[in-house]
Amino acid sequence: MSVSEDITKRVAASLDGIRSYLEADGGDITLVEVTPDMTAWVELHGACTNCSMS
Repeated sequence: MSVSEDITKRVAASLDGIRSYLEADGGDITLVEVTPDMTAWVELHGACTNCSMS
């Protein structure tokens, strides 16, 4: 497994750890990509798209 794949899996696992809290408020999150400079791009769904906390 490459470093990039490992980082992507770790970020996805972290997002899975908070997913239930987002879903409880009617939202969700999807990992779009982790860039070579280690920036994680995510897409917010449901109530999260209009939330001022996002």
